[in-house]
Amino acid sequence: MNIAAPASPDLFARAGAPYHGGTFKTQLLKWVGSKQRQAPAIIKYFPAVFNTYLEPFLGSGGILGALSPRQAIAGDTFAPLVQIWQALATQPDTLKAWYAERHALIAAHGKEQAYADVLEQYNQSPNGADLVFLCRACYGGVVRFRKADGYMSTPCGPHDPIAPESFSKRVDAWVERTRGTQFIRADFRETMDRARRGDLVYCDPPYADSQAILYGAQDFSLATLFETVQKCKERGVFVALSIDGSKYSGAKLCNLPIPDGLFEHEYFIEIGRSMLKRFQMDGRTLEAHGVADRLLLTY
Repeated sequence: MNIAAPASPDLFARAGAPYHGGTFKTQLLKWVGSKQRQAPAIIKYFPAVFNTYLEPFLGSGGILGALSPRQAIAGDTFAPLVQIWQALATQPDTLKAWYAERHALIAAHGKEQAYADVLEQYNQSPNGADLVFLCRACYGGVVRFRKADGYMSTPCGPHDPIAPESFSKRVDAWVERTRGTQFIRADFRETMDRARRGDLVYCDPPYADSQAILYGAQDFSLATLFETVQKCKERGVFVALSIDGSKYSGAKLCNLPIPDGLFEHEYFIEIGRSMLKRFQMDGRTLEAHGVADRLLLTY
């Protein structure tokens, strides 16, 4: 794979493409693995001109929010998560009410008990209304599930969840930035199959080396993703993929079965300290746990 200079952000403006530039810091969902902080570093490698933007592993939508495309399709298989995004698009006041109603339990019962009550309710019947509060109140946005029964098992975080008024403002900001986006519940293959020549697909799948405890990771096949990327490339679709890079502050380079010739360029994007590792190490020092992601490009 070759190394080439990234596209200048100025090209986006000159070409009339959707990138706004700068950093969009207003996070809607607190979510481990979110690329919102790294969005400017990733987006500068996107093509200067593209048609529809597709994101098949939506999660917290960090790149989507920063890019704010005029036309997009964003998908995920996690039904409660997709419920949140669809409410944002069609019923933002309902989304605000979901959060406010559950946040009000803190004043009545205390943060720990409020979290426990919502978590129990969610585990009895998974839904977006509970999840939107849980992901803002759980430890570091680490949405993890027990293998035995599928229950979300993340403990309450040490921080105070943001106030409903602040969450409401975030909803308003995200409504504006995702106004051209269609949110769908779909496997990554279904979402990527919608891409046509000149479209851009950005993939941020579960990472093979570190994220087995997170939602969706157990059923994910990297080999199937590579096959789907190949099909997109053959149709003239631009594909950018974030995946395992280096860990332990560069001491370990993650070895992946990347097919020869599939990607034209490879870059490394500094992520910083791993929030997932912070959770697993229970506050112990993270000086040796700097992470850099690979960014692989088919163009």
